[in-house]
Amino acid sequence: LREDPDVILVGEMRDLETIRLAMTASETGHLVFGTLHTSSAAKTVDRIIDVFPAEQQNKVRATLSEALKGVVAQNLFKRIDQKGRCAALEILVCTPAVSNLIRDAKTFQIASQMQTGKNIGMQTLDDAIQDLLTKKWIAPEEAYEKAIDKNRFAKLLKTPPDALQ
Repeated sequence: LREDPDVILVGEMRDLETIRLAMTASETGHLVFGTLHTSSAAKTVDRIIDVFPAEQQNKVRATLSEALKGVVAQNLFKRIDQKGRCAALEILVCTPAVSNLIRDAKTFQIASQMQTGKNIGMQTLDDAIQDLLTKKWIAPEEAYEKAIDKNRFAKLLKTPPDALQ
């Protein structure tokens, strides 16, 4: 921060100290990009909050609700139409409604905000997976395996999983 950067990239936010420094930088007006190993936007928010001691989590929620601008969660899929991989992107834009959910410890409701926020660019992981399936880029089995709502994709499988029969 002493070098007065405009943008800071944190390669991976694994521990309390790194996350705390990234949040401090964002509070001081810096644009901070960071990576976390999580499977969804809501889990990313939860991971950031949960790394802090319980007595600090309310303050962290308040800070994060003001500083966070967006989350992009990606899952990579093997392509079936050609060699390589493609990404299904879950996109969360931190609107006032999302900020309130973070502040009020209701991150489990973030997915419904992403559904209603499609017009501003938000997208759930399952919608992104559905788009890749529609384009015939990925296999239904892998879509089912990585989906949040398994029932949505189970009907596309040639052999339905035993749990849903």
